[in-house]
Amino acid sequence: MTSTYHAHAGKPHPLGANISNKGCNFAVHCPNADGVELCLFDQNTEEQIAVIPMPAKTGKVWHCYIENITEGQLYAYRVVGENQANMGLKFDNDKLLIDPYTKALNRPLVWNKKQYQGDSQFMIPKGIVLAPKKTENRIEKPKIALEQTILYEAHVKGLTQLHPDVPAKHKGKFLGVSHPSVIKHLKSLGITAIQLMPVSAFMPEPFITNKGLTNYWGYNPINYFCPDPRYVVNDAVAEFKSMVDSLHQAGIEVILDVVFNHTAEGGADGPILSFKGFDNSSCYLFERNDYGAIDYGKYVNNSGCGNSVNTAFPYVQKMVMDSLRYWVQEMGVDGFRFDLAASLGRDPYEFSTLSGFFRTIRQDPVLITSKLIAEPWDIGHGGYRLGQFPSNWLECNDKFRDTVRAFWRGDKGQTSDFATRLLGSRDVFSQENRSILTSVNNVSYHDGFTLHDMVTYAERHNEANGEQNRDGHGHNLSANYGVEGETTDKEILRIRERQKRNLFATLLLSQGTPHVLGGDELSRTQQGNNNAYCQDNEINWLNWSLNERQQDFLIFCQQIIKLRKESEMLHHLNLKDDGYINGHNVEKIYWYRPDGERKVEDDWQDHNNQAFALELRGREIEGSSHQEHWLLIFNASDHDVCFHLPTFCKGDSWQIKLDTRYAKWSEQPDVKIRHKHLQAGRSICVFKCVAED
Repeated sequence: MTSTYHAHAGKPHPLGANISNKGCNFAVHCPNADGVELCLFDQNTEEQIAVIPMPAKTGKVWHCYIENITEGQLYAYRVVGENQANMGLKFDNDKLLIDPYTKALNRPLVWNKKQYQGDSQFMIPKGIVLAPKKTENRIEKPKIALEQTILYEAHVKGLTQLHPDVPAKHKGKFLGVSHPSVIKHLKSLGITAIQLMPVSAFMPEPFITNKGLTNYWGYNPINYFCPDPRYVVNDAVAEFKSMVDSLHQAGIEVILDVVFNHTAEGGADGPILSFKGFDNSSCYLFERNDYGAIDYGKYVNNSGCGNSVNTAFPYVQKMVMDSLRYWVQEMGVDGFRFDLAASLGRDPYEFSTLSGFFRTIRQDPVLITSKLIAEPWDIGHGGYRLGQFPSNWLECNDKFRDTVRAFWRGDKGQTSDFATRLLGSRDVFSQENRSILTSVNNVSYHDGFTLHDMVTYAERHNEANGEQNRDGHGHNLSANYGVEGETTDKEILRIRERQKRNLFATLLLSQGTPHVLGGDELSRTQQGNNNAYCQDNEINWLNWSLNERQQDFLIFCQQIIKLRKESEMLHHLNLKDDGYINGHNVEKIYWYRPDGERKVEDDWQDHNNQAFALELRGREIEGSSHQEHWLLIFNASDHDVCFHLPTFCKGDSWQIKLDTRYAKWSEQPDVKIRHKHLQAGRSICVFKCVAED
């Protein structure tokens, strides 16, 4: 094809398509190719209108400057070079390649075998040339203190698809998330940050697409800069920014779930979409043979998704850092949750707390103030790294999840571990080196049972995924209390609702950073599916139509979050022996048996011990009459237990602030107790020391 465009040499940096008054500079990393072709396409038909050999190469970057390129121009690349897979080279001129640095795509990427075979032009979406925006009057970021942070994990589509107030054209979109009714719900619940599941451009796996399903969650990226067009009405960048500004206006931070551990290109048999076609041997990790030589036919698969991104390679590390800064500075987000973050600490094969990635992100002046949350494992050798991330990171704590679930299910021998989880999992996160807030506590996450299903199903029910119910985790620590699935049995429903209150209350009463799975407060069910990644339907979409029982639970969730936020001690204990922070707000912490005696070592080792009390006595502040003083009683047994309350209470009596035996918040007893309290089976009671009237 003859081009009417004239290509000047241009500049090697910055990477991507960068427009100016007279044209656009294109630059792409592709060190081993014989040539790179810039392809331009008609904005309406995607007809290829020009193929321009890039005339200049500086180091590892090919570049050119094209005059008269305007905003909205569609583009992609083709590479010229030998396909030598045994050398790690995957060059194929028939494969159209997405610019790794493009900031927008014209449509979603969907696998289509017929369109991929031969020339892949019609399968591959095109990058969009964007003009730099003038300085905007962005809403100031809320900058929520870590100790006040309560995370709410949500999917853009799932959160909004069924919301009755969201306009039809905004359902499932960024603009739906920012609808006033959605924000009103988030504010009334009391969360401070919405943690969005992946929003970067992705492609559902061929395996799942061929079954007529999709990767609904989006954990299969193909670009780290552009919002996925699935969540866009017209303008991806503008609509994402509008969503962020609306949430910031309401005092809610935005955390993005990012996936830098693998891409949608899969392993040796996977498609060539972007990274593979430009620099396969550097962008991915490969296994080594017995002699230490790299075997380019075998991709390292620490992700379980076919490949592992080599974030230790300088170009890849720069791309990831550029992406993070872009989302923070240009798009306005407040932090990130890193999927399979142990992979980011591999340098490149073995994990190190001092890896280049960790060092780079820590010294970055933009990212040092962002919230950083690690999923602290991958499935590779030595991949479980809970507690081993740098001190500026938070870590998702599966030990908290499993212990809390087991304790409330009634499993014996859990009390000692449960107590440790309540006070910040200091066995995992050293008080000398890590904040007590480091543990991201959760009882439910997107992968696994919802809170409602946790008390409704004893087994997973993933038949809809088309894998004969073999997928998903088998160790759910759940229970159905007599019937598998939904029931009308009033006694079973009573137990289930109380257990939901116990689990949610434990989450909010524990030290650390709470993570709420979006929809748990609405009693959302996935019908027993604990691996609903491929279900783009009502299994995943939040149902906003609540019955009386569900409305009661929503009110309970709102109130327990409010209780946490109103107490300094309940959301951030500062202990005297805490070497990480200066100062303390706790005078004494005591653990009690039901008979009122303090627990000793033998009590913690008692396998049948399922009931105990925790006293939090606040520090006396000179010149102030305010001194927090709390008593928390936990009874996971199925029978009532009589507790003798501590006699030391300067206010003279203990006032009940929460009792999970009551389904309706309006029924919470407004009583004061001095000496004894009959604690219901399977319940929590929270007391505050108060003065008699």
